[in-house]
Amino acid sequence: MADDKVRLGIHELIAAYADCIDDDRLEEWPDFFADDCRYLVTDRASHEAGLKHGIIYCASRGMLADRVTTLRRVLMFEAHRYRHLVGPTRILALDGKMAETRSNFFIARVMHSGETSLFATGRYLDRIDVSRQPYRFTERLVVLDSQKIDTLLVIPL
Repeated sequence: MADDKVRLGIHELIAAYADCIDDDRLEEWPDFFADDCRYLVTDRASHEAGLKHGIIYCASRGMLADRVTTLRRVLMFEAHRYRHLVGPTRILALDGKMAETRSNFFIARVMHSGETSLFATGRYLDRIDVSRQPYRFTERLVVLDSQKIDTLLVIPL
């Protein structure tokens, strides 16, 4: 069972992560991850089948930073932003150094025109280094409920 300090630290990490994306501070996004990390966006069926591929795959913090640079300088896409609603986080395992957690999410997409729609739902499956402050993700699996993925998926979830 996690003590209150660890639980609060995990909740703060997950909330700050969502705020960073929603506030379009994407250059700060890699800072939520350890240097040796994995970020994967996949669908539920692929995850349940044990497949390790995804729509977005980054195997290090450097790859996350490269993704943001590419997003800002190279990719052309219709302007939009997200608003995350992340449900309560469950701590599934904790060994003093690493926590395994699960959180459900809804993400709304707000287009430059003001149109808002439900963009994605799913679950975050996280491994979080809790051995030092600030806590950092060593793995964030974004498991989408739907196999149908919008082609406008450029901003991290």
